[in-house]
Amino acid sequence: MKKLLIFLTITAHIFLLACNNNRSGTEEIVIENEMTRLVITNDGIVKSLIHKATNEECLEVGQKLPAFTVTQYHPYKNEIKLAYPFRETEFEADSVRRKGDKLIVGFELVDFEAVIDLNVKAQYIGLSIERFVSGEGATSPKVDEMCLLQLPVRKREQFGSWLNVMRGDETAINLLATDPYAKIDSEERQGFRILKAGMVSEVKQESVGAALITAPTNKLLDQIARVEEDYNLPGGVKNRRDKMYNSSYYWSGNVHTGNVDEHIRYARKAGFRTFMVYYTAFSESPGNFPWRETYPNGLEDLEKVVGRIKEAGMIPGLHFHYNKAGKSDPYVTPEPDPRLNLRRHFTLASPLGREDTTIFTEENPEGTTTQDGRRILRIGNELISYSGYTTTRPYKFTGCTRGVLNTTPEAHPLTHRFGLLDVDSWPKFVRFNQNTSIQDEVAQRLAELYKKAGFQFVYFDGAEDVHPPYWFNCSRAQWKVYKRLDPEPLFAEGAAKSHFSWHMLSRGNAFDTFRPEVIKEMTRKHPAAEAPMMKKNFTGLNFGWLGYWVPGEGTVGTQPDMLEYVTSRAAAWDCPISIQAGLEKFKKHPRTADNMEVLRRWEEVRKNDWLTEEQKEELRNLDQEHILLINEQDAFELVPYDRIRNLANGSREVRAFTFRRNGDLYAVYWHISGNKKIRLPLSPENITLLEGMGQEISITDGKKGASVTLPAGKRRFIKTSETKRELVAAFEKAEIVP
Repeated sequence: MKKLLIFLTITAHIFLLACNNNRSGTEEIVIENEMTRLVITNDGIVKSLIHKATNEECLEVGQKLPAFTVTQYHPYKNEIKLAYPFRETEFEADSVRRKGDKLIVGFELVDFEAVIDLNVKAQYIGLSIERFVSGEGATSPKVDEMCLLQLPVRKREQFGSWLNVMRGDETAINLLATDPYAKIDSEERQGFRILKAGMVSEVKQESVGAALITAPTNKLLDQIARVEEDYNLPGGVKNRRDKMYNSSYYWSGNVHTGNVDEHIRYARKAGFRTFMVYYTAFSESPGNFPWRETYPNGLEDLEKVVGRIKEAGMIPGLHFHYNKAGKSDPYVTPEPDPRLNLRRHFTLASPLGREDTTIFTEENPEGTTTQDGRRILRIGNELISYSGYTTTRPYKFTGCTRGVLNTTPEAHPLTHRFGLLDVDSWPKFVRFNQNTSIQDEVAQRLAELYKKAGFQFVYFDGAEDVHPPYWFNCSRAQWKVYKRLDPEPLFAEGAAKSHFSWHMLSRGNAFDTFRPEVIKEMTRKHPAAEAPMMKKNFTGLNFGWLGYWVPGEGTVGTQPDMLEYVTSRAAAWDCPISIQAGLEKFKKHPRTADNMEVLRRWEEVRKNDWLTEEQKEELRNLDQEHILLINEQDAFELVPYDRIRNLANGSREVRAFTFRRNGDLYAVYWHISGNKKIRLPLSPENITLLEGMGQEISITDGKKGASVTLPAGKRRFIKTSETKRELVAAFEKAEIVP
């Protein structure tokens, strides 16, 4: 008996040792293609990721990070629920086995497994959740979230958070979604970053996938293009490689058949290659997009406008709101569509008569919006505004106005359910419920406008205006529109983006307009700060929209140096700009010709890829301004220039900058709003007045030995033998005369 006990003890020890060895990952599951070798231990730990061309280990090894996890928002199995706190709980993978092109993954404590499909191609390794399989005797498994794959990737020079790519000069590691339903995320750690792809059951539980790519950095887009092709995704790579990718656009919200030719004249003066039509030009509101009076023939007139843009050699684009309706739209009034979104739900605590101005509710309305224009409740087909509410029982909305937005007041019975209408933060609009068919309906309407009118690129405005989960609904709403657009847009921009949007929004957002007095500062703070972030994601952004201000009492107006600064910083990152057109403003502004010429020159630079990498680096210095000249050989010449700040004893009427070229000192100057003269305390013998480089013009007036009077209107140049200090001092002491 004693010998038997010893034998059993030794046997048990050997068995436990074997189990421990097994749990320590002595067995490995290898998933590889021509470029990548991924190793996962049989107890679920991600062990290695090798880029085979360089034999480089891409992971921060030794982290013992589980490749897969599942999350339950609270434990569902009775025994686990009794043993553990009632809170969100994550269960790590503790077993992995491979059967052909399937991975079978088990998890600690819970009694179900995940079946993962493998799609191993030369360019990538695809993974997709096929199903969850219950253990014997268990009920159907409840999974709220699953991490489909997570990798502790060593930090490299750059991380692109939008594309979810870690890359250095040689190697890039990318974990990206292969469908709109996968949640892509990352976590920064000391010396590495965890790249994650996962599933959220609220969105979709099965057939949710991602692709893992390791590639030479300069070949990564080729591999992503293959993923896009294989999974029938939008051509984000193809669009980024289009020759028109960096083209700027002329933007109009009031173009119609009566003024389109005038708009085109200005657009061509500025060298624009593309022309964006804002939907407000032809439509009263988003949603049903009813036609404006300026489009009496509806679509026929829009086709004529787009046709004229194409005849002028420009590519037409359509800028729209697509995930919400205007408050005057038939979706909202006189009977609100049931598919409009409600942000919160309430229950009537007492019947509501047609004329009652207080609404009693069972639920506490604390936290409900108090913003003007957004305080609207929907009860049945009636919309009711409120001025306030109580946060102690009896809960109630107070100061109610019945039948707002031309809806009809009605009586509503006890326990009737109602909700807070999801009015946009720009309270002209009401957002859609993305879980209903309304977004598909509007998407189809937009697609018909796009195709029949002949548009070729788009802007997704208000992309942030969706309800949770934001990471999904942001790109889902875009996808519902984008996949219907025929032909596929040459490129697209949008106001907000989530991971899957990368395939659709081939160019980044435009910021709203900034006033002339702050345009340079705001350019440094916003688009110029975002540009290097977008570059990490192989993407550019729009450095517009640029507004257009006429000089007046409250503003110096839009001036050539401002446009020069913004568009040159954009070119430094291979990015476009856009300008919001205003025909009357163009006509009233005395410097419009100079402003348009600045834009034209820089658009030629983009078109012809004129800048060298060294010049781009120079332009990325945000503290040094530059001017693009046309030299004596009729070629572009880029030089840094410095503003003279205290000109004419603090006058704002004239702006001037100094620069050097070919060993000589120059100044460029102009009057912001008129045609006057400027008297400089400089000897006429030391001054040469120029219309442009090598284009000397005579000084016909005001030569008085120690001073010279020059015309001050459009941009002109001075070449001088004075020192920079003397030239600056002369402008500071200058006198502006009629």
